[in-house]
Amino acid sequence: MLIGRIPTVKWGSNSQAIILIEIFLVIFQIIKDWSGINSNLNTRSSPKNIGSQLGVCMHTSQVKEFLINLQKSIVKGLEQIDGKSFREDKWDRPEGGGGISRVIEEGNVFERGGVNFSHVYGCGLPASATAARPELAGRSFEAMGISLVLHPRNPYAPTVHMNVRFFEARKEDTESVWWFGGGKDLTPYYGYEEDAIHFHQTCKNALEPFGDKYYSDFKKWCDKYFYLKHRQEPRGIGGVFFDDLNQPDFDTCFNLTKSVGDHFLPAYIPIIERRINSPFTENERDFQAYRRGRYVEFNLVWDRGTLFGLQTGGRTESILMSLPPLVKWRYDWKPQAGSAEAKLYTDFLIGKDWISVS
Repeated sequence: MLIGRIPTVKWGSNSQAIILIEIFLVIFQIIKDWSGINSNLNTRSSPKNIGSQLGVCMHTSQVKEFLINLQKSIVKGLEQIDGKSFREDKWDRPEGGGGISRVIEEGNVFERGGVNFSHVYGCGLPASATAARPELAGRSFEAMGISLVLHPRNPYAPTVHMNVRFFEARKEDTESVWWFGGGKDLTPYYGYEEDAIHFHQTCKNALEPFGDKYYSDFKKWCDKYFYLKHRQEPRGIGGVFFDDLNQPDFDTCFNLTKSVGDHFLPAYIPIIERRINSPFTENERDFQAYRRGRYVEFNLVWDRGTLFGLQTGGRTESILMSLPPLVKWRYDWKPQAGSAEAKLYTDFLIGKDWISVS
């Protein structure tokens, strides 16, 4: 059994010091970067002036309407599965904007999860948003999106993440630059081929109307992005991921992004319905908690969305909603060869082409 030999972190309680030190080192670096951004915000423009600087994007209202409706429809579908309601928490961002967090904790199905909407703006894009576009550094920005993470209690039910977002970067007397991003990915603890095939096939169905290349390209991008370089292993079995999408035109990009969001429930609900009543043991919960540690590592070290939120003064509670409630680490542990736990590594965390399997 793993229990008793793996450091345990329960978020919100007195956690193991060594784990917290590692996390605080990451947060400390983020705060250092963030302080420079706040300094620019204070010297360049007040929050009130930022809104007038940005103006009203001709696309903003229709994107925002879609995102808010998407949040409502996803929450409704998940509440039907869980039987408990998601808490609603509306918040404002002092630097400009705000959001609506819909969160569930200790549900019947979901141990923790959230479906968050945010709409923020400011006068300086942070480094996390200009990594692929350094020429946009220093521009004012407007960003909005839906981000969700669900951590089921049953270890046979996979964790899932989905995000769809819209950015616009603006500079006086210069044409604004806009782009969409998003995707969804699945993180099983005990893998099932039929679940992997269904999830990827639904991702492909969402993109197929827009061209044959999108699923293949976005799957490769997902496999590359959700990869823990320090562990040399993927976070899960992937899905699709895209960023900087602004071709061929706004309507096509918007409709593609809408399709990715609208296909979330069809991709995930059949899987969760198959697994939520599977019997499980304490050993299997231990392995789930151990693998959740990889989720924490990725989100705090590599995820650009987490960094963007923290670097722009976003709401910390909503940003870190993605972290699972119970996590375990173990020094240089490996599953026994041939075990169900080992099968996750040998059969699923391998960047497989799941569509060809079907």
